[in-house]
Parts: sequence; C-alpha cells; structure tokens
Amino acid sequence: MINSFRPLRIALLVLGAGFSASALAHNPMCECKAIDAEQIKCTGGFSDGSSAPGVTLDVIGYDETILLPGKLGADSTLVFKKPAAEFYVLFDAGPGHVVEIDQADIGAP
Repeated sequence: MINSFRPLRIALLVLGAGFSASALAHNPMCECKAIDAEQIKCTGGFSDGSSAPGVTLDVIGYDETILLPGKLGADSTLVFKKPAAEFYVLFDAGPGHVVEIDQADIGAP
C-alpha cells in the first residue's frame, strides 16, 4: 500500500519544485538617480539579470495624472526631465511585476 503512493509523491515533488523555481525566476527591479538638478535616469530589469527593453516606465503625478508616458530603451534605461509637480515613477512589466519609486527616494546627483 505504501509503495502505491510513491509515484504520486514524486509527481508532487517535481511539480512543487517547478512552481518554486518559476516563482523565484525574476522579480522586477528599478532604480532611479538624478543625473543633475534637472534630469533623472531610471534603469529597469529583473533579479535574474535579464534586461527590460520596452517595458513601460511612466512618470505619474500625485493626482494620478501621467506626466510622462515612457518605455525603457534598448539599454533598459529612460532619461527624463524632472517634473515641477510632485511625482513617482511606475515600472510596469505586467501583473505582479510592478515597482513604484517615489520622488523622495531618488537620490541627488
């Protein structure tokens, strides 16, 4: 009777390992730094080392207005002029792959 459960146990272990590996595969990452008093450079990617060209990176005002719609370039970066209004940056690579960076968290040059 105990041996009849062995194939089921092995199948569950393999299935569980597959889910845990895919869950850890790549988390979104984004960093923004001030280049100077007027420009900010954001770089996006994933924790597995993959880049993120073409991923949406929008600059959004605190009133939820999109101040600057953008996409990361071929080098997974976007440089933009610092808005006069308060803002945050939204890196959006799809459901579960979103990073928000508040203007207060963007370091000075």
